[in-house]
Amino acid sequence: MFNKETYIERRRKVMTSVGSGILLFLGNDEMGLNYADNAFRYRQDSSMIYFFGMPYPELAAVLDIDEGREILFGDELSIDSIVWMGTQPTLAERAARAGITDVRPIGDIAGYLSRAREQGRTIHFLPPYRPEHRLKLMDWLGLMPSNQVASVPFIRAVVELRNHKTAEEIAEIERACNVTADMHLAAMRTVRPGIHEYDVVAEMLHVAHKANCEESFATIATVNGQTLHNHYHGNIIKPGDLFLIDAGAEIESGYCGDMSSTVPADPHFTPRQRAVYEIQNAMHLASVAALRPGIPYMDVYDLSAETMVEGLKELGLMKGNAKEAVAAGAHALFYPHGLGHMMGLDVHDMENLGERWVGYAGKEKSTQFGRKSQRLAMPLEPGFVLTVEPGIYFIPELIDLWKKDRKFEEYINYDVVETYRDFGGIRNEEDWLITDDGARRLGKKIPLTPEEVEAEHC
Repeated sequence: MFNKETYIERRRKVMTSVGSGILLFLGNDEMGLNYADNAFRYRQDSSMIYFFGMPYPELAAVLDIDEGREILFGDELSIDSIVWMGTQPTLAERAARAGITDVRPIGDIAGYLSRAREQGRTIHFLPPYRPEHRLKLMDWLGLMPSNQVASVPFIRAVVELRNHKTAEEIAEIERACNVTADMHLAAMRTVRPGIHEYDVVAEMLHVAHKANCEESFATIATVNGQTLHNHYHGNIIKPGDLFLIDAGAEIESGYCGDMSSTVPADPHFTPRQRAVYEIQNAMHLASVAALRPGIPYMDVYDLSAETMVEGLKELGLMKGNAKEAVAAGAHALFYPHGLGHMMGLDVHDMENLGERWVGYAGKEKSTQFGRKSQRLAMPLEPGFVLTVEPGIYFIPELIDLWKKDRKFEEYINYDVVETYRDFGGIRNEEDWLITDDGARRLGKKIPLTPEEVEAEHC
């Protein structure tokens, strides 16, 4: 936790921004894996952590703007819980660390909210994303799931605060990024023909757990890098494979890191692998060089895509005007995802609040294939923490579909593309902070150029 003054100030700001009514925070409960006492790893709702510093289950909170109340609702541990979990601080003691003095039993929240509704007061809540959230909104507010419409003023107030990282947050994110970098370095030194993908994952998890960290998301470590979110780890690494890694650490405070790297199974890239890798590297470096306050991140995405098209033209894979190809969406055959996303207490920060509000400042998103996956489009501002992760992929099923439909034949040389259909995928990713006059990488630098990758790998 940070100092209690941090949480007090955050709550003051969000109440001032919304202006009136009651702000309802729904904490996360424990969820059984295959029965109640065998639970998934617990993770508190990030906004509950941000405003209250309370990473514990079975809690809810209200900020009553009109009456000036800050109330935490939850129950003290029973003796049965203490027998299982050991001695714990009381809920009141935990709340005091965040500057909360009004602590009430969880059973009191329904009555509190009912009285507010009878008075015609507005109860704001954030988008529910878990089953228990929807059940609580039914129980406490009488709202069926189809009527559980989140408060836009509340969403926008939270996004405005959480999008701009403070110095103490940046320090936490950098800690997570350092562990994340160590995970990738361990993986690069482990990859070789003849071992399983899960052998690499085991080394990464060893690094994370030794630093008292969890995964910030399910690790991607695969010889099938053309599958963007491949969580299967059972393949044997073979000579000639490319191995794509996308993984991050979450430190105890909840802040995250997120990096990607691609390494050859052999000591060196093949000429073909290196040629495509160099193009992806150019995409990455061009994007990083463009980072600064005021530039729309969608413009940086376009720059990365146009850089790729120019490179693929040299290999005979694409043709025509690069800007026109990107505007039409032809680049997405090879680059079907976005350039990056916000990062903080969530690895895709506040994605539960809606990308339209987090990354688009309320504007509508594109529906174009590839571009629609760009999670951050608005002008960058100091304090933003984001990822830079362009990629190049050869997805056989997508190639077959577009070729059959003769899609973008004016930009794509399908005969040449066919010779790459078993290539796989390449992605590299770093985490960046937007500063007053540019940008700064967060965490240790992991190898990026082909020479750096081969030197670390060997």
